Amino acid sequence: MAELAQIDKAARQMKTLSQALDSGRLGPVRRLVNTLSPAEIGNLLESLPPAKRLMVWGLVDAEDDGEVLVHVGEEVRESLLSDMDPDEIVAAAETLDIDDLADLFEDLPDTVTDTVLRSLDRSDRDRLEQALSYPEDSAGRLMNPDAVTVRPDVTVDVVLRYLRLRGELPDHTDHLYVVSRRNQYLGRVALSRIITSQADTPINELVDDTQPPVSVEMSSEAVAQSFADHDWITAPVVDDNNVLLGRITIDDVVDIIRYQAEHQVMSAAGLDEEEDLFSPVPRAVRRRLVWLGINLATAFLAASVVGRFEGTIEKIVALAILMPIVAGMGGNAGTQVLALMIRGLALGQVSASNAAVLLWKEVRVALMNGIALGLLLGAIVWLWFGDPALSAVIASALTINLLSAASAGVLVPLTLKRLGFDPALAGGVILTTVTDVMGFLAFLGLGTVFLL
Repeated sequence: MAELAQIDKAARQMKTLSQALDSGRLGPVRRLVNTLSPAEIGNLLESLPPAKRLMVWGLVDAEDDGEVLVHVGEEVRESLLSDMDPDEIVAAAETLDIDDLADLFEDLPDTVTDTVLRSLDRSDRDRLEQALSYPEDSAGRLMNPDAVTVRPDVTVDVVLRYLRLRGELPDHTDHLYVVSRRNQYLGRVALSRIITSQADTPINELVDDTQPPVSVEMSSEAVAQSFADHDWITAPVVDDNNVLLGRITIDDVVDIIRYQAEHQVMSAAGLDEEEDLFSPVPRAVRRRLVWLGINLATAFLAASVVGRFEGTIEKIVALAILMPIVAGMGGNAGTQVLALMIRGLALGQVSASNAAVLLWKEVRVALMNGIALGLLLGAIVWLWFGDPALSAVIASALTINLLSAASAGVLVPLTLKRLGFDPALAGGVILTTVTDVMGFLAFLGLGTVFLL
Protein backbone atom coordinates (compact mmCIF):
# COMPACT_ATOMS: atom_id res chain seq x y z
CA MET A 1 0.00 0.00 0.00
CA ALA A 2 2.81 2.41 0.86
CA GLU A 3 4.46 1.74 -2.50
CA LEU A 4 1.20 2.39 -4.36
CA ALA A 5 0.70 5.62 -2.42
CA GLN A 6 4.23 6.72 -3.34
CA ILE A 7 3.60 5.97 -7.03
CA ASP A 8 0.29 7.87 -6.90
CA LYS A 9 2.01 10.82 -5.26
CA ALA A 10 4.69 10.89 -7.96
CA ALA A 11 2.02 10.75 -10.67
CA ARG A 12 0.17 13.72 -9.13
CA GLN A 13 3.41 15.69 -8.90
CA MET A 14 4.18 14.96 -12.52
CA LYS A 15 0.71 16.07 -13.63
CA THR A 16 0.91 19.31 -11.62
CA LEU A 17 4.39 20.01 -12.90
CA SER A 18 3.50 19.39 -16.55
CA GLN A 19 0.43 21.62 -16.34
CA ALA A 20 2.47 24.45 -14.77
CA LEU A 21 5.21 24.11 -17.40
CA ASP A 22 2.69 24.09 -20.25
CA SER A 23 1.10 27.26 -18.90
CA GLY A 24 4.47 28.98 -18.50
CA ARG A 25 3.99 29.52 -14.73
CA LEU A 26 7.43 28.74 -13.33
CA GLY A 27 6.74 29.98 -9.79
CA PRO A 28 4.62 26.94 -8.81
CA VAL A 29 7.19 24.67 -10.45
CA ARG A 30 10.02 26.18 -8.40
CA ARG A 31 8.04 25.82 -5.17
CA LEU A 32 7.11 22.20 -5.95
CA VAL A 33 10.62 21.16 -6.96
CA ASN A 34 12.31 22.66 -3.91
CA THR A 35 10.00 20.80 -1.50
CA LEU A 36 11.44 17.51 -2.80
CA SER A 37 14.56 15.66 -1.70
CA PRO A 38 17.48 15.42 -4.16
CA ALA A 39 16.59 11.79 -4.92
CA GLU A 40 12.96 12.75 -5.66
CA ILE A 41 14.13 15.61 -7.87
CA GLY A 42 16.38 13.18 -9.73
CA ASN A 43 13.50 10.78 -10.33
CA LEU A 44 11.33 13.69 -11.49
CA LEU A 45 13.95 14.90 -13.97
CA GLU A 46 14.30 11.39 -15.41
CA SER A 47 10.53 11.37 -15.98
CA LEU A 48 10.56 14.55 -18.11
CA PRO A 49 11.35 14.95 -21.82
CA PRO A 50 14.59 16.87 -22.51
CA ALA A 51 13.10 20.36 -23.04
CA LYS A 52 11.03 20.34 -19.84
CA ARG A 53 13.85 18.60 -17.96
CA LEU A 54 16.25 21.47 -18.59
CA MET A 55 13.59 24.01 -17.61
CA VAL A 56 13.05 22.28 -14.26
CA TRP A 57 16.79 21.77 -13.77
CA GLY A 58 17.27 25.51 -13.99
CA LEU A 59 14.82 25.96 -11.08
CA VAL A 60 16.55 23.53 -8.69
CA ASP A 61 18.22 25.15 -5.69
CA ALA A 62 21.96 25.37 -6.44
CA GLU A 63 22.75 23.78 -3.06
CA ASP A 64 21.03 20.58 -4.23
CA ASP A 65 22.67 20.38 -7.66
CA GLY A 66 25.44 18.01 -6.60
CA GLU A 67 23.15 15.57 -4.78
CA VAL A 68 20.68 15.55 -7.68
CA LEU A 69 23.45 14.75 -10.17
CA VAL A 70 24.46 11.75 -8.04
CA HIS A 71 20.88 10.41 -8.08
CA VAL A 72 20.28 10.38 -11.85
CA GLY A 73 21.45 7.93 -14.51
CA GLU A 74 24.54 8.55 -16.60
CA GLU A 75 22.70 9.70 -19.73
CA VAL A 76 20.51 12.17 -17.82
CA ARG A 77 23.54 13.37 -15.86
CA GLU A 78 25.36 14.01 -19.12
CA SER A 79 22.51 16.16 -20.42
CA LEU A 80 22.30 18.14 -17.16
CA LEU A 81 26.04 18.74 -17.01
CA SER A 82 26.01 19.99 -20.59
CA ASP A 83 23.55 22.70 -19.50
CA MET A 84 25.81 23.94 -16.68
CA ASP A 85 28.73 26.34 -16.93
CA PRO A 86 32.06 25.32 -15.33
CA ASP A 87 31.56 27.49 -12.22
CA GLU A 88 28.20 25.85 -11.52
CA ILE A 89 29.71 22.37 -11.88
CA VAL A 90 32.55 23.21 -9.50
CA ALA A 91 30.12 24.68 -6.95
CA ALA A 92 27.93 21.55 -7.16
CA ALA A 93 30.93 19.24 -6.69
CA GLU A 94 32.10 21.14 -3.61
CA THR A 95 28.86 20.30 -1.75
CA LEU A 96 29.37 16.52 -2.00
CA ASP A 97 30.93 14.04 0.39
CA ILE A 98 34.07 12.37 -0.92
CA ASP A 99 32.34 9.06 -1.75
CA ASP A 100 29.59 10.83 -3.73
CA LEU A 101 32.13 13.07 -5.45
CA ALA A 102 34.07 9.97 -6.50
CA ASP A 103 30.90 8.63 -8.18
CA LEU A 104 30.39 11.89 -10.03
CA PHE A 105 33.97 12.85 -10.79
CA GLU A 106 34.60 10.59 -13.80
CA ASP A 107 31.47 11.94 -15.53
CA LEU A 108 32.57 15.57 -15.20
CA PRO A 109 33.83 17.37 -18.32
CA ASP A 110 37.62 17.27 -18.64
CA THR A 111 37.66 21.05 -18.67
CA VAL A 112 36.51 21.25 -15.02
CA THR A 113 38.08 18.23 -13.31
CA ASP A 114 41.33 20.08 -12.59
CA THR A 115 39.35 23.03 -11.24
CA VAL A 116 37.37 20.74 -8.96
CA LEU A 117 40.58 19.18 -7.63
CA ARG A 118 42.12 22.59 -6.99
CA SER A 119 38.98 23.68 -5.11
CA LEU A 120 39.52 20.91 -2.53
CA ASP A 121 41.90 21.22 0.37
CA ARG A 122 44.92 18.94 0.41
CA SER A 123 43.32 16.35 2.70
CA ASP A 124 40.10 16.03 0.65
CA ARG A 125 42.07 15.94 -2.60
CA ASP A 126 44.21 13.06 -1.32
CA ARG A 127 41.11 11.18 -0.14
CA LEU A 128 39.37 11.68 -3.48
CA GLU A 129 42.39 10.42 -5.41
CA GLN A 130 42.57 7.42 -3.09
CA ALA A 131 38.87 6.62 -3.68
CA LEU A 132 39.31 6.92 -7.45
CA SER A 133 42.20 4.43 -7.32
CA TYR A 134 39.81 1.61 -6.41
CA PRO A 135 37.61 -0.26 -8.93
CA GLU A 136 34.18 1.26 -9.49
CA ASP A 137 32.27 -1.68 -8.00
CA SER A 138 34.43 -2.10 -4.89
CA ALA A 139 34.09 -1.18 -1.22
CA GLY A 140 36.95 1.29 -1.68
CA ARG A 141 34.87 3.35 -4.08
CA LEU A 142 31.82 3.19 -1.80
CA MET A 143 33.51 4.15 1.44
CA ASN A 144 33.51 7.56 3.04
CA PRO A 145 36.81 8.37 4.79
CA ASP A 146 34.99 10.41 7.47
CA ALA A 147 35.08 7.85 10.28
CA VAL A 148 35.29 8.93 13.92
CA THR A 149 37.99 6.94 15.74
CA VAL A 150 39.04 6.62 19.38
CA ARG A 151 41.83 4.80 21.23
CA PRO A 152 41.09 1.87 23.57
CA ASP A 153 43.07 3.31 26.49
CA VAL A 154 41.02 6.50 26.97
CA THR A 155 37.92 6.93 29.14
CA VAL A 156 34.34 7.77 28.29
CA ASP A 157 34.82 11.27 29.70
CA VAL A 158 37.72 11.93 27.29
CA VAL A 159 35.63 10.70 24.34
CA LEU A 160 32.65 12.88 25.29
CA ARG A 161 34.86 15.97 25.56
CA TYR A 162 36.37 15.11 22.16
CA LEU A 163 32.92 14.78 20.58
CA ARG A 164 31.81 18.12 22.03
CA LEU A 165 34.95 19.70 20.62
CA ARG A 166 34.16 18.34 17.15
CA GLY A 167 30.75 19.99 17.31
CA GLU A 168 29.10 17.61 14.80
CA LEU A 169 29.34 14.02 13.60
CA PRO A 170 29.18 12.59 10.08
CA ASP A 171 25.73 11.43 8.97
CA HIS A 172 24.66 7.91 10.02
CA THR A 173 27.21 7.75 12.85
CA ASP A 174 25.93 5.02 15.16
CA HIS A 175 29.33 3.73 16.34
CA LEU A 176 32.80 5.08 16.98
CA TYR A 177 35.64 2.90 15.71
CA VAL A 178 38.36 1.82 18.10
CA VAL A 179 41.85 1.77 16.57
CA SER A 180 45.40 1.12 17.71
CA ARG A 181 48.22 3.67 17.52
CA ARG A 182 48.90 2.36 14.01
CA ASN A 183 45.24 3.00 13.11
CA GLN A 184 44.47 -0.72 12.94
CA TYR A 185 40.83 -1.62 13.51
CA LEU A 186 40.12 -3.22 16.90
CA GLY A 187 36.34 -2.95 17.16
CA ARG A 188 33.55 -0.45 17.62
CA VAL A 189 31.69 1.27 20.43
CA ALA A 190 28.04 2.23 20.16
CA LEU A 191 27.24 5.88 20.86
CA SER A 192 24.47 4.67 23.15
CA ARG A 193 27.03 2.81 25.30
CA ILE A 194 29.21 5.91 25.58
CA ILE A 195 26.30 8.11 26.61
CA THR A 196 25.00 5.69 29.23
CA SER A 197 28.34 4.58 30.74
CA GLN A 198 30.17 6.09 33.70
CA ALA A 199 32.61 8.88 32.82
CA ASP A 200 35.65 6.96 34.14
CA THR A 201 34.87 3.76 32.19
CA PRO A 202 37.77 2.79 29.88
CA ILE A 203 36.79 2.41 26.23
CA ASN A 204 38.43 -1.02 26.05
CA GLU A 205 35.72 -2.31 28.39
CA LEU A 206 33.01 -1.21 25.94
CA VAL A 207 34.55 -2.46 22.69
CA ASP A 208 32.35 -4.66 20.51
CA ASP A 209 34.59 -6.78 18.27
CA THR A 210 31.82 -8.92 16.77
CA GLN A 211 31.42 -6.87 13.57
CA PRO A 212 34.03 -7.95 11.00
CA PRO A 213 35.51 -5.13 8.94
CA VAL A 214 34.90 -4.92 5.20
CA SER A 215 37.91 -5.39 2.95
CA VAL A 216 38.57 -2.42 0.71
CA GLU A 217 38.67 -4.82 -2.25
CA MET A 218 35.29 -6.46 -1.53
CA SER A 219 32.78 -6.12 -4.37
CA SER A 220 29.84 -3.77 -3.93
CA GLU A 221 27.42 -6.70 -4.35
CA ALA A 222 29.11 -8.56 -1.48
CA VAL A 223 28.98 -5.41 0.64
CA ALA A 224 25.25 -5.07 0.05
CA GLN A 225 24.73 -8.74 0.93
CA SER A 226 26.66 -8.30 4.20
CA PHE A 227 24.55 -5.31 5.18
CA ALA A 228 21.36 -7.26 4.41
CA ASP A 229 22.55 -10.33 6.35
CA HIS A 230 23.62 -8.43 9.48
CA ASP A 231 21.30 -5.37 9.49
CA TRP A 232 24.25 -2.99 9.61
CA ILE A 233 23.82 0.78 9.45
CA THR A 234 27.55 1.38 8.94
CA ALA A 235 30.58 -0.84 8.43
CA PRO A 236 34.33 -0.14 8.78
CA VAL A 237 36.57 -0.57 5.74
CA VAL A 238 40.15 -1.80 6.14
CA ASP A 239 43.12 -2.59 3.92
CA ASP A 240 45.18 -5.79 3.84
CA ASN A 241 47.00 -4.72 7.03
CA ASN A 242 43.73 -4.13 8.91
CA VAL A 243 44.31 -0.36 8.83
CA LEU A 244 41.02 1.55 9.02
CA LEU A 245 40.44 3.54 5.81
CA GLY A 246 36.85 4.70 6.22
CA ARG A 247 33.30 3.41 6.49
CA ILE A 248 30.34 2.47 4.33
CA THR A 249 26.88 3.74 5.26
CA ILE A 250 23.44 2.31 4.66
CA ASP A 251 22.39 5.05 2.23
CA ASP A 252 25.09 3.95 -0.22
CA VAL A 253 24.06 0.31 0.16
CA VAL A 254 20.43 1.16 -0.65
CA ASP A 255 21.69 2.72 -3.90
CA ILE A 256 23.52 -0.52 -4.71
CA ILE A 257 20.41 -2.63 -4.12
CA ARG A 258 18.34 -0.31 -6.28
CA TYR A 259 20.96 -0.49 -9.04
CA GLN A 260 20.96 -4.30 -8.89
CA ALA A 261 17.16 -4.41 -9.16
CA GLU A 262 17.15 -2.05 -12.13
CA HIS A 263 19.94 -4.04 -13.76
CA GLN A 264 18.01 -7.30 -13.53
CA VAL A 265 14.79 -5.78 -14.91
CA MET A 266 16.46 -3.91 -17.77
CA SER A 267 18.91 -6.65 -18.66
CA ALA A 268 16.07 -9.13 -19.04
CA ALA A 269 14.99 -7.02 -22.03
CA GLY A 270 18.52 -6.47 -23.31
CA LEU A 271 18.63 -2.85 -22.14
CA ASP A 272 21.04 -0.73 -20.12
CA GLU A 273 19.79 0.39 -16.69
CA GLU A 274 21.50 3.76 -17.29
CA GLU A 275 19.49 4.40 -20.47
CA ASP A 276 17.52 7.64 -20.42
CA LEU A 277 13.76 7.14 -20.79
CA PHE A 278 13.80 10.01 -23.29
CA SER A 279 17.15 9.23 -24.94
CA PRO A 280 17.59 10.38 -28.56
CA VAL A 281 16.02 8.05 -31.12
CA PRO A 282 19.30 7.19 -32.94
CA ARG A 283 20.99 6.20 -29.66
CA ALA A 284 18.03 4.06 -28.56
CA VAL A 285 17.93 2.40 -31.98
CA ARG A 286 21.63 1.48 -31.81
CA ARG A 287 21.33 -0.02 -28.35
CA ARG A 288 18.24 -2.09 -29.02
CA LEU A 289 19.06 -3.15 -32.55
CA VAL A 290 21.85 -5.45 -31.39
CA TRP A 291 19.62 -7.62 -29.24
CA LEU A 292 16.74 -7.50 -31.68
CA GLY A 293 19.18 -8.72 -34.33
CA ILE A 294 20.25 -11.60 -32.11
CA ASN A 295 16.60 -12.47 -31.50
CA LEU A 296 15.99 -12.40 -35.25
CA ALA A 297 18.86 -14.81 -35.84
CA THR A 298 17.58 -17.24 -33.22
CA ALA A 299 14.06 -16.95 -34.66
CA PHE A 300 15.41 -18.21 -37.98
CA LEU A 301 16.81 -21.23 -36.14
CA ALA A 302 13.33 -22.04 -34.83
CA ALA A 303 11.84 -21.36 -38.26
CA SER A 304 14.30 -23.77 -39.86
CA VAL A 305 13.04 -26.52 -37.54
CA VAL A 306 9.46 -25.81 -38.63
CA GLY A 307 10.56 -25.78 -42.28
CA ARG A 308 11.83 -29.35 -42.02
CA PHE A 309 8.27 -30.49 -41.26
CA GLU A 310 6.60 -28.57 -44.09
CA GLY A 311 5.13 -31.74 -45.58
CA THR A 312 3.65 -32.80 -42.26
CA ILE A 313 2.04 -29.39 -41.70
CA GLU A 314 0.54 -29.42 -45.21
CA LYS A 315 -1.16 -32.74 -44.51
CA ILE A 316 -2.25 -31.96 -40.94
CA VAL A 317 -3.26 -28.30 -40.76
CA ALA A 318 -4.18 -28.65 -37.07
CA LEU A 319 -0.46 -28.85 -36.24
CA ALA A 320 0.06 -25.30 -37.53
CA ILE A 321 -2.81 -24.09 -35.37
CA LEU A 322 -1.58 -25.77 -32.20
CA MET A 323 2.20 -25.56 -32.31
CA PRO A 324 2.42 -21.97 -30.90
CA ILE A 325 0.78 -23.29 -27.73
CA VAL A 326 3.59 -25.75 -27.07
CA ALA A 327 6.34 -23.21 -27.74
CA GLY A 328 4.63 -20.46 -25.75
CA MET A 329 4.01 -22.63 -22.69
CA GLY A 330 7.63 -23.76 -22.72
CA GLY A 331 8.84 -20.17 -22.94
CA ASN A 332 6.74 -19.08 -19.98
CA ALA A 333 7.82 -22.03 -17.85
CA GLY A 334 11.47 -21.44 -18.68
CA THR A 335 11.20 -17.74 -17.86
CA GLN A 336 9.91 -18.61 -14.38
CA VAL A 337 12.92 -20.82 -13.68
CA LEU A 338 15.34 -18.32 -15.24
CA ALA A 339 14.03 -15.54 -12.97
CA LEU A 340 14.56 -17.71 -9.88
CA MET A 341 18.08 -18.63 -11.01
CA ILE A 342 19.13 -15.05 -11.73
CA ARG A 343 17.87 -13.96 -8.33
CA GLY A 344 19.67 -16.87 -6.68
CA LEU A 345 22.91 -16.07 -8.47
CA ALA A 346 22.64 -12.40 -7.50
CA LEU A 347 22.12 -13.31 -3.84
CA GLY A 348 24.86 -15.94 -3.82
CA GLN A 349 22.34 -18.73 -3.17
CA VAL A 350 23.16 -20.74 -6.31
CA SER A 351 26.51 -22.31 -7.15
CA ALA A 352 28.00 -25.47 -8.62
CA SER A 353 27.64 -27.16 -5.22
CA ASN A 354 23.82 -27.13 -5.26
CA ALA A 355 23.15 -26.94 -9.02
CA ALA A 356 22.45 -30.66 -9.40
CA VAL A 357 19.91 -30.69 -6.56
CA LEU A 358 18.24 -27.60 -7.98
CA LEU A 359 18.10 -29.10 -11.48
CA TRP A 360 16.54 -32.31 -10.18
CA LYS A 361 13.93 -30.31 -8.27
CA GLU A 362 12.99 -28.20 -11.33
CA VAL A 363 12.81 -31.27 -13.57
CA ARG A 364 10.33 -32.91 -11.17
CA VAL A 365 8.26 -29.71 -11.01
CA ALA A 366 8.25 -29.52 -14.82
CA LEU A 367 7.26 -33.18 -15.13
CA MET A 368 4.30 -32.80 -12.77
CA ASN A 369 3.17 -29.56 -14.45
CA GLY A 370 3.66 -31.14 -17.86
CA ILE A 371 1.48 -34.14 -16.99
CA ALA A 372 -1.27 -31.96 -15.47
CA LEU A 373 -1.32 -29.38 -18.26
CA GLY A 374 -0.76 -32.02 -20.92
CA LEU A 375 -3.86 -33.94 -19.84
CA LEU A 376 -5.89 -30.73 -19.81
CA LEU A 377 -4.61 -29.60 -23.21
CA GLY A 378 -5.04 -33.08 -24.64
CA ALA A 379 -8.68 -33.15 -23.54
CA ILE A 380 -9.34 -29.75 -25.11
CA VAL A 381 -7.70 -30.78 -28.41
CA TRP A 382 -9.70 -34.04 -28.44
CA LEU A 383 -12.96 -32.13 -28.04
CA TRP A 384 -11.87 -29.54 -30.62
CA PHE A 385 -10.57 -31.80 -33.41
CA GLY A 386 -12.01 -35.15 -32.40
CA ASP A 387 -8.61 -36.84 -32.84
CA PRO A 388 -7.28 -38.79 -29.83
CA ALA A 389 -3.90 -39.37 -31.48
CA LEU A 390 -3.43 -35.62 -32.00
CA SER A 391 -4.36 -34.94 -28.36
CA ALA A 392 -1.80 -37.52 -27.17
CA VAL A 393 0.89 -35.98 -29.39
CA ILE A 394 0.37 -32.44 -28.11
CA ALA A 395 0.18 -33.59 -24.48
CA SER A 396 3.47 -35.45 -24.86
CA ALA A 397 5.12 -32.55 -26.71
CA LEU A 398 4.07 -30.10 -24.01
CA THR A 399 5.57 -32.29 -21.28
CA ILE A 400 8.82 -32.67 -23.23
CA ASN A 401 9.09 -28.92 -23.79
CA LEU A 402 8.42 -28.10 -20.13
CA LEU A 403 11.21 -30.49 -19.17
CA SER A 404 13.51 -28.82 -21.70
CA ALA A 405 12.53 -25.38 -20.40
CA ALA A 406 13.26 -26.34 -16.80
CA SER A 407 16.66 -27.77 -17.72
CA ALA A 408 17.57 -24.72 -19.80
CA GLY A 409 16.30 -22.37 -17.09
CA VAL A 410 18.81 -23.88 -14.65
CA LEU A 411 21.76 -24.65 -16.92
CA VAL A 412 21.79 -21.60 -19.21
CA PRO A 413 22.40 -18.96 -16.48
CA LEU A 414 24.95 -21.18 -14.72
CA THR A 415 26.84 -21.68 -17.99
CA LEU A 416 26.75 -17.99 -18.86
CA LYS A 417 27.99 -17.09 -15.37
CA ARG A 418 30.84 -19.58 -15.68
CA LEU A 419 31.81 -18.11 -19.06
CA GLY A 420 31.83 -14.58 -17.65
CA PHE A 421 28.62 -13.34 -19.30
CA ASP A 422 25.70 -11.63 -17.57
CA PRO A 423 22.86 -14.21 -17.25
CA ALA A 424 20.28 -11.45 -16.91
CA LEU A 425 21.36 -9.93 -20.22
CA ALA A 426 21.80 -13.02 -22.41
CA GLY A 427 19.78 -15.71 -20.64
CA GLY A 428 16.38 -14.75 -22.04
CA VAL A 429 17.51 -14.86 -25.66
CA ILE A 430 19.08 -18.33 -25.33
CA LEU A 431 16.18 -19.69 -23.28
CA THR A 432 13.59 -18.56 -25.84
CA THR A 433 15.57 -20.25 -28.60
CA VAL A 434 15.75 -23.52 -26.67
CA THR A 435 12.04 -23.62 -25.86
CA ASP A 436 10.98 -22.64 -29.39
CA VAL A 437 13.26 -25.20 -31.05
CA MET A 438 12.40 -28.02 -28.63
CA GLY A 439 8.70 -27.19 -28.70
CA PHE A 440 8.47 -27.27 -32.48
CA LEU A 441 10.77 -30.28 -32.77
CA ALA A 442 8.86 -32.34 -30.20
CA PHE A 443 5.39 -31.47 -31.49
CA LEU A 444 6.09 -31.73 -35.22
CA GLY A 445 8.42 -34.70 -34.80
CA LEU A 446 5.87 -36.70 -32.80
CA GLY A 447 3.17 -35.62 -35.27
CA THR A 448 5.23 -36.93 -38.19
CA VAL A 449 5.82 -40.27 -36.47
CA PHE A 450 2.34 -40.97 -35.09
CA LEU A 451 -0.11 -39.04 -37.28
CA LEU A 452 1.11 -39.72 -40.82
